[in-house]
Amino acid sequence: MDEIKEIAMRIKELREICEYTEEEVAKRLGVPVEEYIQYEKDGQGIPINVIYQLSKMYKVDFSEILTGVSAKLNTYQVVRKGEGQLADRYPGYRFQDLAFHYANMIMQPFIVTLDPSDKPADLVSHRGEEFNLVLQGTVIVTHGDKELILNEGDSIYFNPTYPHGQRCGGDKPAVFLTMIAE
Repeated sequence: MDEIKEIAMRIKELREICEYTEEEVAKRLGVPVEEYIQYEKDGQGIPINVIYQLSKMYKVDFSEILTGVSAKLNTYQVVRKGEGQLADRYPGYRFQDLAFHYANMIMQPFIVTLDPSDKPADLVSHRGEEFNLVLQGTVIVTHGDKELILNEGDSIYFNPTYPHGQRCGGDKPAVFLTMIAE
């Protein structure tokens, strides 16, 4: 079974264990019920922030939903360059989880690599707060009706309840650190 279908299986199992209906979970996530049902069916297109919200809702570690293995560390975790847990959720986006063994997190750090694309950013919204720091290249952040161009070293801290998304602003991949806190 491939990784994405295993994630779908785990979120369905968690919902059933907690005795929530699909409608209840969809409402808590702020997504249409049909969209949530699709997440449980095959996991295709499930946003990383939805997985994060589900981990908080079910009170399990984010890594447990992604990998099926519970995080155990509660003092510190060192992740060496290039050794983050891969979590590819969207075409053109590659996520590296930088705290995949740390239990009971209040924020979720990722290194995100964006492939060059002329397509507009896919917009998402979620609870909490978000921070992005561009490490390489140019990232165009769409926040509500604004497009903000961030270059290497630039950062943005924002309210992610507004529709937002990121896309590469050049012909080479862009890399940024994102931290999501709820």
